[in-house]
Amino acid sequence: MSAPALPSCAIGVMAKAPQAGRSKTRLCPPLLPGQAAALSAAFLRDTIENLAIAARSAPIGSYAAYAPLGSEAVLRAHIGADTNLLLADGSAPMPEGVDGFGRCLLQAIQDMFAEGHRAACVLSSDCPSLPTRNLSQAAEILLESGDRAVLGATQDGGYYLLGLKTPHAQLFRNISWSTASVADQTRERARQIGLELVELEPWYDVDDAASLGILLKEQAGYAAPRTNQIIDDLGLRQLPPFQTGLGGSG
Repeated sequence: MSAPALPSCAIGVMAKAPQAGRSKTRLCPPLLPGQAAALSAAFLRDTIENLAIAARSAPIGSYAAYAPLGSEAVLRAHIGADTNLLLADGSAPMPEGVDGFGRCLLQAIQDMFAEGHRAACVLSSDCPSLPTRNLSQAAEILLESGDRAVLGATQDGGYYLLGLKTPHAQLFRNISWSTASVADQTRERARQIGLELVELEPWYDVDDAASLGILLKEQAGYAAPRTNQIIDDLGLRQLPPFQTGLGGSG
């Protein structure tokens, strides 16, 4: 791919091909494995389409940063033909202390910079209702002069977006991935290297029954049409409240 003609911010959705028994397993129960995979596929497609909408108002290059190698054809069926694919399986050489999921994130960041973009973000595919403005704001903030990072924290202590103007490996070093301390540790790493960190509006990712319950009531974010269609097709709005984490004693 040739370098972008104008300064732009790359945003790579961290993507895996939806598969029953391997996708959104923390949603089982209340969902069956096939239903969880269908919901995961809808999340991914809505995230890609939300990114395309954001790109209408900000200079954004869209990517799917995927794993594993060999899943390209399956993944392509869920993201369409217009999104660039980047392998982000953690196989690239990494600095000491960058382990686990951090290897995949930093690999994606490095490869997007290698494509010629002025800035690069990694984005979760588990936030289908994320407001579009958060994506365009991330790009606009990063394309201003001066070095900085942009963080979009999630309610569970992680983050849905991390954007950089320089691929600072320190932000991925010795992070306790998949814990409630990921965002705080990232903030601390930025402080340690004197990097300005701009925070976006917090949001939530959907990875368990409680957060699925939030999604079922969502009205403030992106419309997520494919996700809402799957929700209606599966009859999830008719589940008892305790089954989706909406409350009740069970």
